[in-house]
Amino acid sequence: MKTLRFGIEIETVGASRQKLAHAIQGAVGGQVSGDYRGWQVTDAQGRTWKVVPDGSLSGGEYSGEIVSPILTYQDMDALQQVVRAAREAGARADSSTGIHIHVDGSRFDAKGVTNLVKMVHKQERLLETALGVSAARLARYCRPIDAAFIQRLEARRPRTLQEVNEAWYGRCNLSPQRYDQSRYHGLNLNSLFFRGTIEFRYFNGTVHAGEVKAYVQLVLALAARALASKAASSKRRDFNPATAKYDFRVFLLHLGLIGEEFKTARTHLLKKLEGSAAWKGQRRDRRGSGGEEPGSEGTQGSSNGAQGSTHESLAA
Repeated sequence: MKTLRFGIEIETVGASRQKLAHAIQGAVGGQVSGDYRGWQVTDAQGRTWKVVPDGSLSGGEYSGEIVSPILTYQDMDALQQVVRAAREAGARADSSTGIHIHVDGSRFDAKGVTNLVKMVHKQERLLETALGVSAARLARYCRPIDAAFIQRLEARRPRTLQEVNEAWYGRCNLSPQRYDQSRYHGLNLNSLFFRGTIEFRYFNGTVHAGEVKAYVQLVLALAARALASKAASSKRRDFNPATAKYDFRVFLLHLGLIGEEFKTARTHLLKKLEGSAAWKGQRRDRRGSGGEEPGSEGTQGSSNGAQGSTHESLAA
């Protein structure tokens, strides 16, 4: 996951685009310029950060979408500094804002894209709940994966990206347009065929640097797992709010978000879910058989037969 390139769009309200641009300059250095299309910051590495208008935002002139340049995992600290600088400049999130994360599609063939679609479709209800996606956004800007698309994908078993294209649009689309209506899904493949990136639109707006980092790590982990997998199942998992926190934690561990490095990411990604992160069913004793607290990594990796089989079945 750390070798994948990505980009991010962060919608904000509360601060003007000019003020956001100068805040970004304070975080990454470089020069600020502006024109009728918005403001740009050319950072110390020669990369361009943009702050552009977005008519869907509630703030009018006091709103803007921060568009990053192409980033790598090594740029995560710089991205967090940009988010913190925007917040200090008065930027905030409201119900009109969202975050879109793009992953470089150049490493994806038909199998990788199909694996990703199936993985997300299988866990989509859990993802939407964990991320707190509002009903309004689910109905308009980040709709669930289309059932007809999944049916076409399963029936065709595409071997080429052109066949994935035909499954996505329901026809052969040789000239995708940026604002094609198919883009308004949580997982947007119109972006892949239009600009060469796979877009994830599930995320609510935030100017919390830790949440932004967690969202990027989740997307990169999903993409890396899809690329590494030989195959994937698209059958939807039953969703149980009472065990959602445990179920999603198991999924995150399966994606490789395990250990101290991703502890903060797991905290942010699990905090909206109900139940226990340690136990699938009724909570047991305060300490596990190995003497560890229920929320520890050791408990999750327990050799207990029932818990282990649950882990394997959910991750499959």
